[in-house]
Amino acid sequence: MKAVIENIKAILSSYSDIFFIESYVVGGILLLATFLNPNLAIAGIISVLSAYFFAKFLKMEKTFLSSGYYTYNSLLVGLSVGYLFKITPLTVFFTITSGIITLVFSIMLYNIFSYYFRLPILSLPFVVISSTIYLAVVNYSNLFVSSLYPHIKLSFIETYMPLWVSGYLKSLGSILFLPDVAVGLLIALILLFVSRILFMLSLLGYYSGTIASALLTGSFQQAFNDLSHFNFILIAMALGGVFLIPSIKSYFVSVVAVLSSNILLSAVKTFWALYSIPAFTLPFNFITLLFIYVLGLVGFPLVAKVIRRTPEETLDFYLTNLKRYRGYDTSIHLPFVGQWTVWQGFDGKWTHKGSWRYAYDFVITDEEGKTYRGEGYQLTDYYAYRKPVLSPTRGRVVKVVSDLPDNPIGQVDRENSWGNLVIIQSDKGFYVEISHFAQYSIKVKEGDWVEVGSFLGLCGNSGYSPQPHIHIQVQSSPEIGAYTIPFSFSSYISENRFYSNDLPKEGQVVEPAYPDKSLELKMTFILDYQFEYEIFENGQKKGELVMVVEMSPDGTFYFNSGKGKLYFGKRDGTFYFYRLDGEDRYLKALFMSLPRLPLTYREGLQWEDYIPIRIVIPPLRKSLILFLSSFYHNFATIQYTGKWVSENKIKGKVKAPMLNVEKEATVVLDEVKGISSVEIDGIQLKLKGIKYTKEEQ
Repeated sequence: MKAVIENIKAILSSYSDIFFIESYVVGGILLLATFLNPNLAIAGIISVLSAYFFAKFLKMEKTFLSSGYYTYNSLLVGLSVGYLFKITPLTVFFTITSGIITLVFSIMLYNIFSYYFRLPILSLPFVVISSTIYLAVVNYSNLFVSSLYPHIKLSFIETYMPLWVSGYLKSLGSILFLPDVAVGLLIALILLFVSRILFMLSLLGYYSGTIASALLTGSFQQAFNDLSHFNFILIAMALGGVFLIPSIKSYFVSVVAVLSSNILLSAVKTFWALYSIPAFTLPFNFITLLFIYVLGLVGFPLVAKVIRRTPEETLDFYLTNLKRYRGYDTSIHLPFVGQWTVWQGFDGKWTHKGSWRYAYDFVITDEEGKTYRGEGYQLTDYYAYRKPVLSPTRGRVVKVVSDLPDNPIGQVDRENSWGNLVIIQSDKGFYVEISHFAQYSIKVKEGDWVEVGSFLGLCGNSGYSPQPHIHIQVQSSPEIGAYTIPFSFSSYISENRFYSNDLPKEGQVVEPAYPDKSLELKMTFILDYQFEYEIFENGQKKGELVMVVEMSPDGTFYFNSGKGKLYFGKRDGTFYFYRLDGEDRYLKALFMSLPRLPLTYREGLQWEDYIPIRIVIPPLRKSLILFLSSFYHNFATIQYTGKWVSENKIKGKVKAPMLNVEKEATVVLDEVKGISSVEIDGIQLKLKGIKYTKEEQ
């Protein structure tokens, strides 16, 4: 029974995916709407079912069929057939074969586009197959004789609407091959309910494109009666809210794309008319794919790397992660022990310029901020001189220079700028260069394998170095002094505050943070373990929360409560709750109470994090806040501050002054595994027991 329900949900999702919405409920409503034209509805159902079950016949993975992404093109093809022909045994056969070939073509195109271009396929398979079908049926005279049928005007309310309103609604309906204002009104209401951003973009796209068309043709009546202008709606929604992060810039790009598509739409209609083929969604596909490809090519920062269920959720995910993970994918550890001071960072005022801008220099300072004792005339006066330098990454040593002399204070070696050095090829693929070692102090040789924290040598003053310091940079090639690339430091402590995957500022005193093995084990959750919690609200027992550890196809682990999935993992010496899918309020309480946990214990140690708006704010307020945030990304943020108060106890504060949010949380870790109790906002979770579910099977 569960499998049947999942199949139905996936098929219904094919309908909602046409409008960039992931919701089987919305899909069900749209399916019912298609029955205003029974031939259309039945053909659509036959086509999507034939595609879906053919995919199951081919034994495609369950995840492949868990959404309507691969079958909505087959649905569109079925609707296009049903729009042209009434249901007969002949058209049923025709529809089944069309649905299957669309699925096969979609799979082929998906693999080509994703591998070579990193592009979505959109509704391109529908355009190609439907155009082919419309060309082919010219030769199928029996279809024309037995299956053509007149289209009845379905709605009477069009006569009571101004043309500029009915034109928009009919264009919306035309996306489902139902150019009717009632259907368009239903779709508009769905867009408004599900995503204010998509609704706004549908208006922005339609009216900017249609007004431009009216100015070009000289007729507003002709422009607002042109049903093919649904292409403007799809372009605006795709670029403004789906494949780009919603923002003023993405809205501007979407308008530019819509205006550009006018020329293509006119050309396509002129050419396709020769063969009596409608334009379908060809302008939408061509313009959208063109813009996505070029924007990705030039490194446009607002191209969405992760697309969530709605533009609002994509925006929330983007804004939160931008603050949560301030560093880069390329991360290394600090190359020393104890407290050192950042002397020069990225784009430093002295030598970190141009192609060598991504580098850090570290020195040791005293309480007065001086790097030396006494007068500072001798190398031995400097606190950093001959201090241990450690490996910041695990990998293989590919280059060593160790024989250059240390410069006397006041002199530099301009010919050998990097001085004595070690270059390590990290197991993650990049190269790390550490420079200015003391002469003959390097204890590794080329070809050696090193781990994080391995002893490399002693800090010196060789090369272009006015005083003893450690210089570190990351590069994409093994040459000495190669061009640098951005990086960040995995985990460190500064002023009793923990930082993860971050970049310290110049003058900041930092020390590496080493993970506590017992904490790492405590926050390691094994697949199929089941955690049972008792739920209390305002002191009254309300039930139980059962969470099972499961794994997603991409290898990320999550707690599954049946009502939601709370994804988690460890990275850079920190345990994270990454995201929450679903609306389980108790998983939300868990996320709010401890969005991240340093796997380093020090009494009083503090850290900061940021929480997605959807976790804290009720749905209606959340929608408005995220809509406004699309115009100004710093409109609202929810900050978390955590603090170790004892070895197993954490106090947290959740604050958002602009949103009038302030909550306090208490988390107690279990002595052996995981979280013993959570208390926040009147909700308390108490660990009842842990089971290994595999033992019960």
